[in-house]
Amino acid sequence: MRLGLKFDLRAPAFGAPAEALYAAALDQCAWADATGFDTVRFLEHHGSPDGYCPAPLTVAAAAAARTSRVRLRAKALVLPLHDPVRIAEDAAVVDVLSGGRLELVIAGGYVAAEFAMFGRSLRERPSLMEDGIRALKDAWTGEPFHYCGRPARVALRPVQRPHPPLVLGGSSRAAALRAARLCDGFEPTRADLYADYAAECARIGVHPGGPPPPMPSGRFLHVARHPDIAWQQLGPHLLHEARSYAGWLAEAGAGTQYRAAADVDELRAAGTHRIVTPEECLRLARELGPDGGIEFHPLAGGCDPEIGWSGLHLFAHEVLPVLRQEGLVAEPRVPEHPEGTTVT
Repeated sequence: MRLGLKFDLRAPAFGAPAEALYAAALDQCAWADATGFDTVRFLEHHGSPDGYCPAPLTVAAAAAARTSRVRLRAKALVLPLHDPVRIAEDAAVVDVLSGGRLELVIAGGYVAAEFAMFGRSLRERPSLMEDGIRALKDAWTGEPFHYCGRPARVALRPVQRPHPPLVLGGSSRAAALRAARLCDGFEPTRADLYADYAAECARIGVHPGGPPPPMPSGRFLHVARHPDIAWQQLGPHLLHEARSYAGWLAEAGAGTQYRAAADVDELRAAGTHRIVTPEECLRLARELGPDGGIEFHPLAGGCDPEIGWSGLHLFAHEVLPVLRQEGLVAEPRVPEHPEGTTVT
């Protein structure tokens, strides 16, 4: 079973200040690294009134300095909003800082206001994605190349060769086919799209790579001794998050599990946000099995970091030892490249 944390670092006015959330996120990355979690991931949006993190690679670089084994995932990095040559440089730096632990999950984006902010159009997404992916792969060779008629070279090469895992996230068949042609893997928003990806890989004769990480059960998970009290504490933050995503996705005409719920009670009844006791968390993990995954969002909606810490510590003290005893979660792995070794 894979264990992960995710951070979007929203800081709405009614929540904790941004500086407290960023500091807590780095502390929690270090904790996850020591506790044996597999991944931490960092999300991206731009221009959101609540300060949603706009720079996942920057936060990943900071996390690299606080960790030694956990994989660092930029998921999802909205590639069409960026100059891919600069992304290639930043990603190479993070991969070197982390000793080869960076993973990039790129996506096309869907918020029109973000594209306008960077002088781009949603209609350009397919070409921006394809040109950007090719530019990343050219850049990571370390050799001179051209991007949009410009000469370029990224002399600093990533530790991982030929480059960090470059996975496409998407919600359409077109994305699945693009991933097969250009990327190292595909992480769809719907499980059925992976079949389209695998079929296209077989048709063109490429290996599909490993299956995507298991989709977490529900959009949010928190462990609490008294879920009713935790809902009182976290409910406004979860409602803020759900309404924000629901608004963006509705404007884009995309389906979503996020609900623009009228209140916390309606959100709780929807079942997409789960606050469970340790015993319920154990049952959930057993249902998911060794191939499943659990991901925590301990600073959701700008909540007080102490609330997030309480859920993480309760999981670590009362759930994780049982999962390890039952063989559902492995013991932490030794870093692949301990200090002092040379990576070629």
